[in-house]
Amino acid sequence: MVELVTGHAGKAHATAEQAAGLNAGILGLDDYVLNVHDKLKITVVSANKVTIGTGELVMQGRHVSQGTPEDLIVTNGSQGQKRNDLIVCRYAKGSQSIESAKLVVVRGTPTTGTPTDPAVNTTSPLDGGTTYDMPLYRIPLDGITIGTPVPLFNVLKPMSDVWDSLTQTEVLTLINSTYGTVKGYRRGSLVTLRIDWKLSASGSWNNGTFGTLPEGWRPPMNLNFSYGGRDGANQKTINVNANGTMTYANQGGTQGTNAFGMTVSYAL
Repeated sequence: MVELVTGHAGKAHATAEQAAGLNAGILGLDDYVLNVHDKLKITVVSANKVTIGTGELVMQGRHVSQGTPEDLIVTNGSQGQKRNDLIVCRYAKGSQSIESAKLVVVRGTPTTGTPTDPAVNTTSPLDGGTTYDMPLYRIPLDGITIGTPVPLFNVLKPMSDVWDSLTQTEVLTLINSTYGTVKGYRRGSLVTLRIDWKLSASGSWNNGTFGTLPEGWRPPMNLNFSYGGRDGANQKTINVNANGTMTYANQGGTQGTNAFGMTVSYAL
């Protein structure tokens, strides 16, 4: 039977199951930590205690909130043995269909070899499961020592980030010199630059400087692009560096002083 969920029915009628179905339909059937608060950051306090920070998550459409940090106890390890524990957010449906969520440490099996993760509950409540675990961290233990926790979740970016990834900026002049210009536009994390330079440094191995790109246009590492002139002459390497500086370097052979231009693209 069709039911209007978002509407006044004269009685209480919207259910948590319907809200979960809507969340799952919009956000997907994976489990996510949301990009707010501490994003459930973990801190190792001692050899048998960790703290999980504040955050929000969605597991199989169920929204779970961690309003204050929470301490969890990890069972002590044993000398000469290794173990993997998992910190999970556990959904449970009990008697009278009462639902709950809590953070749980699932203990692994000690071994002298390579440890494996313990089994968790994987039947989604959307498919009728009454217990479901969303893994958050792997806690490796080597003897009595807790190793570095390994995050096992994805952080769901907000819709504003999706909008930014689809929106293109106008064409901007990023470098303006008596020798030429570097213009660019950006769509999300993809940058396209157009170089129009009026004069090239002569000499087989000479180099020149364009200028410095403003912040927000600089790649995360130094990049190199090849410029090919005509008739085997004017071969150059175009360098776009992580600190924003842009340079070019002649690559031997015959080099003239003619103007040159090219387009380069890269991801931020």
